[in-house]
Amino acid sequence: MFSRSDPIPLSGLRFWSAILWSMDAVTLTRQLVDIESITGNEAAVGNYLYGELCRLGYQTKKMPVEGERFNVYATREEQPDPAIVFSTHMDTVPPFIPSSEDAGRIYGRGACDAKGIIAAQIAASERLRARGTHVGLLFMVGEERDSLGAQVANEHAPAGCRFLVNGEPTENRIALASKGTLRCEVTARGRMSHSAYPELGDSAIDKLIPALSRLRQMSLPADPEIGACTLNIGLIEGGRAPNVIPDYAHADLLYRLIGKSDELRREIAATAGDEVEVTFPLELPFLRLRTVDGLPTMIAAFTTDIPKLTRWGQPHLIGPGSIHVAHTQGEYIDKKQLAEAIDLYCKIALQLGASPDIA
Repeated sequence: MFSRSDPIPLSGLRFWSAILWSMDAVTLTRQLVDIESITGNEAAVGNYLYGELCRLGYQTKKMPVEGERFNVYATREEQPDPAIVFSTHMDTVPPFIPSSEDAGRIYGRGACDAKGIIAAQIAASERLRARGTHVGLLFMVGEERDSLGAQVANEHAPAGCRFLVNGEPTENRIALASKGTLRCEVTARGRMSHSAYPELGDSAIDKLIPALSRLRQMSLPADPEIGACTLNIGLIEGGRAPNVIPDYAHADLLYRLIGKSDELRREIAATAGDEVEVTFPLELPFLRLRTVDGLPTMIAAFTTDIPKLTRWGQPHLIGPGSIHVAHTQGEYIDKKQLAEAIDLYCKIALQLGASPDIA
């Protein structure tokens, strides 16, 4: 292996950098996957990344978010206020699944969503540094729940940031748009009684079930380019015991938005009916995104941190891995795609760096 003092031609430096960082990205992905970081418990993986980035010579900061949780933001001394920042998230959905690999893939929770992306972005940053180009790195907590890390990061955006390259599993295709998220909670209340005498009670479950049935049958908007708005009833809870008329029932719903939500909210409330309460605790809006010439495109049917990062410049969305295996028992990332992502992140940074100033 070359030492820092060896007189390597620039072409040779790029060649060996490409090989070594492709190998390191696989190792780093597995190391990150093996650190459990389910949303709310990101401190350990954050500390690991902080240490690794400091070791690589980055000016690295812990950005406090909540309790022991923090974002990690890293820049180079040569450019402490970078125009381009690579970003993604450190948290994962449950359950924790340790890493494994075979000849073509890395497996485990977060392999593609989004720890492999972290590794690819660090590798790309190192490769860019070797040729004198410097980008920032922003790794956040809380994307899988409420984007709290992104919300805090937005309060600390650097003044000179012009472009944000956010990583999510898009199979290395750049997103034309990202669907929004509307969380909806439907709650029914009743009165308890002995189940042998139902007439003395008032079943909350009997109110919730028809409301959910009506919502499932409700027509949702669609767009020929973006696709359809979709509904998932993700959680239902309620009741006390089989022999008790239930006084409480609740459901958490999630709509994937393809436009503004005002009319949809009104229709949801009207369709659910007067016997239940409807609230909307979270919305992340639908976004149309900027692209980069020469890259294949896609529509992201999922939501990202981007809506909460409005002060970090023009957003772009791209990353290795397939969203179809994210959040599954068999989550994985292809090693070939991981290596290709390093090339893509470098290409995008160089192309954006050559772009004229934003009007």
